[in-house]
Amino acid sequence: MAKGDVIIRFEDVSFEYGHNKPILEEVSFPIRQGSKLTLMGQNGAGKSSLFGLIMETNKPTDGDIHIVRGTSVAISRQVIPRDQLDLTVREFFEKCFAKKMYDIDPKIDEVLEVVNLKGHEKLHDRIVKSFSGGQQARLLLASALIQDPDVLLLDEPTNNLDKAGIAHLTKFLQEYKKTVIVISHDAEFLNLFTEGVLYLNVYTRKVEQYVGNYFDVVKQITAQIEKENMKNAQLAKEIQANKDKANFFAMKGGQMRMVAKRMREKAEEMEEAKVDIRKEDKTIRPFTIPAQPEITGAILELSSYTVLKNHKPVECTTKISLKRKHHLLLQGPNGIGKSTLLESIAAGKVKDMKIAEGIRVGYYRQDFSTLDFNDTVYQSLARAAQAVDGRLDEERMRATAASFLITSDIIYTKIGSLSEGQKGLVAFAQLVLEKPGLLILDEPTNHINFRHLPVIAKALDQYEGAMILVSHVPEFVHQIRIDEVLDLEK
Repeated sequence: MAKGDVIIRFEDVSFEYGHNKPILEEVSFPIRQGSKLTLMGQNGAGKSSLFGLIMETNKPTDGDIHIVRGTSVAISRQVIPRDQLDLTVREFFEKCFAKKMYDIDPKIDEVLEVVNLKGHEKLHDRIVKSFSGGQQARLLLASALIQDPDVLLLDEPTNNLDKAGIAHLTKFLQEYKKTVIVISHDAEFLNLFTEGVLYLNVYTRKVEQYVGNYFDVVKQITAQIEKENMKNAQLAKEIQANKDKANFFAMKGGQMRMVAKRMREKAEEMEEAKVDIRKEDKTIRPFTIPAQPEITGAILELSSYTVLKNHKPVECTTKISLKRKHHLLLQGPNGIGKSTLLESIAAGKVKDMKIAEGIRVGYYRQDFSTLDFNDTVYQSLARAAQAVDGRLDEERMRATAASFLITSDIIYTKIGSLSEGQKGLVAFAQLVLEKPGLLILDEPTNHINFRHLPVIAKALDQYEGAMILVSHVPEFVHQIRIDEVLDLEK
């Protein structure tokens, strides 16, 4: 196929996620060979569902998706399937191909280079679950790239990648000759290779197409939103004028009642002409994570910890004492054991560590495993609110939820059905309700819309309890007061 030929075409495609959750309604658009596209849309609009339709793991409720015969499609997902965690790296990559691949090792080396995961030793015989969360994210990315597909779908590929990893990936995508569609919240990264945007409008359930680099398109969409706002304001004025006139004529009685009726009908037509303003640009409201009151003295004391060097545990000594308003940044490369250490601290399972009596620990995990995926959002937040004194202040809980864009239509949804970004916002709402004395955050920027990050950074900067933070996003960390750094590599 020549560059520019249509490789995938959506024709009047409708799709419902689960029962009665429409995502797409009669959507038609082409995807061309060699195009580099960003898939945009609000959290929960159905971006990952659209990827599922292209991968044919989701089936349209209506309409057709035409993919040119012989087109190979590969996706880099967000988590490694559980049944693949016990495979070796070689077996994991062999599973990417339908046919037996001979001499796959050089290909593996090449692709591990692209995702910046080349160790000093050969990784081919290592078990997948022995890698850290960040390294597993790189393996997922590599599993899509190794297939050299005609259409490459990347779902949040920069999560857990450090600066060097993102630079490697960007260069690869700029040079990739085939079609690429990316979902990401990293605006700078997207702007470096995007030539167009597929915008999934959560209100009209249509896919709009825009041409241009990422920042250009965001400007176009912002201008569109302003136009829609102005149109609505104008309509609102006319509707009110018609209603006023209708009331006036209705009072006159007789023939004038018919005129009043027509005026009311016109006002109703105008109501229907109002457009749902896309709330893509809505940002979470500024918030505070209240610290547990009446805390004095040391909240956490740590005198030793374990790290992984060449996959062997190494014991290290330290002298850390966290009091109120003390923020600790935990640093170190992927695979050294940062998440494991945070998990052990949260569970109180580090042998040379003491957490003061009665301290509530608020723990934000990068895989959201502190959330019960079978709970509804309501149950999850109610439990967090009751953790403080056993009472449920329903009004406070709902107000907190609303400030994190958790609206009344989301609050009774199961956590497992939310997008990753929405799970992140629920996790933050929980922390606000829990009023922790010790706050532990493992990669709190993953999956979060970049518009929300300055608001979150400010809340962490102002947090008055003790805090331990792991983040690989320097711009985010720079906005937060850090009092001490523990570098696990040193």
